[in-house]
Amino acid sequence: MDVHTHKPGTVTLPPLVAGPHQRRLDLITIVATLGGLLFGYDTGVINGALEPMKADLGLTATGEGLVTSTLLVGAAIGAAACGKLNDNLGRKKTLIILSVLFFVGTIGGVLAPNLAIMIPSRIILGIAVGGASVTVPVYLAELAPTERRGSLAGRGELAIVVGQLLAFAINAIIGTVWGEHAGVWRYMLAVAAIPAVALFVGMLQQPESPRWLISKNRHDEALEVLMQVRSPERARAEMEEVEFLHEEEEQAKMGGWKDLKIPWVRRLFIAGIGVAIAQQCTGINSIMYYGTQVLTVAGFSASAALIANVANGVLAVIGSTICLFWLMDRVPRRKLIIGGFIATTTAHALIVISSWLLPDGITKAFVVLTFMVLFVFCMQLALNIPVWVIIAEIFPLDIRGLGMGVSVLCLWVTNAIIAFVFPILVETIKIQGAFLVFVVLGLIAIAFLTKFLPETKDRSLEELEEAFAAGDFH
Repeated sequence: MDVHTHKPGTVTLPPLVAGPHQRRLDLITIVATLGGLLFGYDTGVINGALEPMKADLGLTATGEGLVTSTLLVGAAIGAAACGKLNDNLGRKKTLIILSVLFFVGTIGGVLAPNLAIMIPSRIILGIAVGGASVTVPVYLAELAPTERRGSLAGRGELAIVVGQLLAFAINAIIGTVWGEHAGVWRYMLAVAAIPAVALFVGMLQQPESPRWLISKNRHDEALEVLMQVRSPERARAEMEEVEFLHEEEEQAKMGGWKDLKIPWVRRLFIAGIGVAIAQQCTGINSIMYYGTQVLTVAGFSASAALIANVANGVLAVIGSTICLFWLMDRVPRRKLIIGGFIATTTAHALIVISSWLLPDGITKAFVVLTFMVLFVFCMQLALNIPVWVIIAEIFPLDIRGLGMGVSVLCLWVTNAIIAFVFPILVETIKIQGAFLVFVVLGLIAIAFLTKFLPETKDRSLEELEEAFAAGDFH
């Protein structure tokens, strides 16, 4: 195919116009975000399933910790493996493989008679969760037009918190209706099989990422895909931008670990890994995994804590929705993320102060719940979606999967460490001590991100790469 390429930014892209291609892009987004929904459900369901599972399988405290943390270990493995798998097999095939792993891991957990079957099933499920956390944002970012990239790429993260809310709500419903059944936790886990099948069937009908196709020199197929999701004029103009960058990368022989010798690439890896670790150092997943237990310690009864914990899920969805539809494509990513860390660190400080000063009782329980919900809201309003989107945006095309994989691997390792340490902290230094640790980590994160986090809003992925290579990060 004869293509006259132009340097990114030198040609104005035709404006987006309505039409069947917009509806096609929205359908692709819905199907791909089922991976995010599964991610959310599978990480959130353990919050309510763990207590009945512990009784049914006779789990010790160690066994309980293994059931929770092995999924996170699997997620770290999945993130590391799928980064490279994305670059080699493509985004579409990787998502199809992950849908099978979601189903196998779910069924294994549902049928597990003991820990010997449960642990491998949780690891398989974790690999799928970690793989989805790497693959879905990259797939959506590469299919989305620049003007809608923030909101479209962020829908995977909205799906995650919707999945967590569904897990909390379904746990509460199943726990209320069938709570006396010894195997009630199996019903809670089994629900995840439905979206796993839907993801498998749906992804068979979806196209590959056009940017990945270009990276494999499959230009005609890439244009064919762009024609499905853009107007013809816009599709051809975007092709020129992406092909120019791909040719430059091929001439520079980019595409592996050796690229870390390049200073600007190394800086992007530091920024990507740093923002991923910082997001987990807010302690958000300690609330999502152990929220019920924290509220019990704060003074709620076990049944009231299970219901009150649903508030975390509701506020997470509200915050993510506002972020996705009102903030992502209006507010600069860097300003949103740093502002989010200031807000979450403040919420942590309020939890510390109220836990320290108020006497034990229902008043303290409600105050802690209020500030916990405020933290979750601020987290989802300004940190969850923007962090995942910016990690999917900053890396050069030929190492995007690798960069995303390494960043998310570090995210999951941090997640696993904090999930393991958090209940120990609460037991030894109480709620106020545990959240004081998060305050300190938040202050460190703000200082780091102020120095290293680049801005990515309002520029195509190709323009970003050109700017970063020239040393322009802000």
